[in-house]
Amino acid sequence: MSEFPSPPRSARMAAKQWRALATPSTDRTFDAAMAESLPDRARRWLIRSIAPGAPLASAVCLTMSGEIKLGAWRRFTATQILRPGVGFVWAATARVAGVPVLGFDRYTGGSGEMRWRLGGLVPVMSAADDDVTRSAAGRLAIESVLLPTACVGMRWSEDEQGLRLHSVIDGHENTVDVTIGEDGRLRGAQLQRWGTPPGGDFGLHTFGVSIDEERDFGGVSIASAFRAGWWWGTDRQDEGEFFRARVSSALFR
Repeated sequence: MSEFPSPPRSARMAAKQWRALATPSTDRTFDAAMAESLPDRARRWLIRSIAPGAPLASAVCLTMSGEIKLGAWRRFTATQILRPGVGFVWAATARVAGVPVLGFDRYTGGSGEMRWRLGGLVPVMSAADDDVTRSAAGRLAIESVLLPTACVGMRWSEDEQGLRLHSVIDGHENTVDVTIGEDGRLRGAQLQRWGTPPGGDFGLHTFGVSIDEERDFGGVSIASAFRAGWWWGTDRQDEGEFFRARVSSALFR
């Protein structure tokens, strides 16, 4: 298991939460028999994505870069610790008019928070209310698919309407619709997430992610290029898309 990096500057106000998410490790390893009782498409995805004998990591640290829509599309770099079912801290730096904007989004300990500063000093966004918490919990639920080893022990169901991953977060179940191709590749995921699409009010709206590429990191194949946004799978998807990322490294614990 890899050591995770220290909290970056952009997440210094969430350093305690960062370190708590970085703590878990396991000596359990993957065997294909662990997925035998799962729905066929989920089983094919996990067997394709996790090499036999790979550690069953419950947390991942991702390094990524890409574009985020803040009025216009802005370049960003970010590091994220993700522990499905428990929490995440996404720490990033973007630039607006050439000035760096640093900060983090998080869901830990049953609460969500966004905190961003211009130049690392001047507050530009800070929120930690019930709406932010509920939205962040939905993000945590759908991002479970970014760590297949954590999905082995989660509850899955399948019927004529599709495949679903049931993510329990602080006692509340979130249902994620997962799309897996005939070849066992993860194609995308959707859920009804609490949030505010462009020009809208807080409420439940379709939120989704599309997986464009995948890459093997030490025996675990994960999404390495993906897009996300509101109204996914509808005729408003292009309008709602606000996030594009490419993963350059992944460490597991």
